[in-house]
Amino acid sequence: MKLVFTRIVLVGMLIISFVACEKDERGMVIGKIQQASDLVVSEFVVDKVVFGKKSKNILFIPISEASFLAYSRAKIKTGINLDKITEEDIDIQGKKITLKLPPIEVLNFSYPPEDFVEDSLISNPERFLNEINLEDQETFFRMAEMDIRDNLPYMGLVSTSQDHARKLIQMVLKSFDFEEIYIQFENDSLLIRQVNSPENLMNP
Repeated sequence: MKLVFTRIVLVGMLIISFVACEKDERGMVIGKIQQASDLVVSEFVVDKVVFGKKSKNILFIPISEASFLAYSRAKIKTGINLDKITEEDIDIQGKKITLKLPPIEVLNFSYPPEDFVEDSLISNPERFLNEINLEDQETFFRMAEMDIRDNLPYMGLVSTSQDHARKLIQMVLKSFDFEEIYIQFENDSLLIRQVNSPENLMNP
């Protein structure tokens, strides 16, 4: 009976030791991944043509139409909040690891006025009794920015950012000598933070 009890105790200790080692390894992996937060940032540039018209009517009859055309550029940064990774997101089985990452987020969105360039050859901002002023131009640029923001989920930012993050995380995990690495994301949606809203747009 003593021999059997001793064996049971030894097996129990080995199981506890194995679980503890696996938990420690997961903790090390999480710590190493979280250190790579700055590396999984992707940057994108979106060129946008801004076009607007302003009509002048007299007694509901249009008498002149002024037009405005310019080129603009939005700069976008995407990344992952790696602080959200928990032990439950990592499954380690020997040399095989399966990792679930948080979704891609828009970390920063900027629409700098210094990148606004009017096309003076096409624009016709002054017509008879009609003129496109700076306030009108602001409105055109603001509408263009809102259009870019609304279409961010459809620009391929998610797949490109995921591919970039996956390659970098794989490099990190290979340092632990894993032979099989499987990385998936919590979801394929783009989380957009309300940063640098259109109301902060400066005069072009």
